[in-house]
Amino acid sequence: MRLLRIVGVTVCALILAAVALAGANRPVVRDTNRIIFQVPIRVGTTLLPAGEYIVRHTMEGQDHIMVFDSVKRKGPEVKAKCTLVRLAQKAERTTNAFQMNAANERVLVELVFQGEIAKHVF
Repeated sequence: MRLLRIVGVTVCALILAAVALAGANRPVVRDTNRIIFQVPIRVGTTLLPAGEYIVRHTMEGQDHIMVFDSVKRKGPEVKAKCTLVRLAQKAERTTNAFQMNAANERVLVELVFQGEIAKHVF
């Protein structure tokens, strides 16, 4: 009986340690952020007009999804799949990176939000 109790406590301790380590290794991002795009920018297949957006990080199964919703304009929200990439340290400021496409539009390829320890790569 005593051996069973010792084994049970050991198994519980190992499970708690594994959960703690998994949480420590997962990049931490906020569920909701705000960003202002000074010029139109393509997110996924949609060209967003310049303006302020609420950006939500959600999960759809195993996929990380960023949802962009305009603060001032009415319209459908825009979704884009992203990958989280761990940063060496917390981001000091909010930044975005883009590439130009054949239509001379800015295409969002990366978002970093101040205070987060992961960047969103599209």
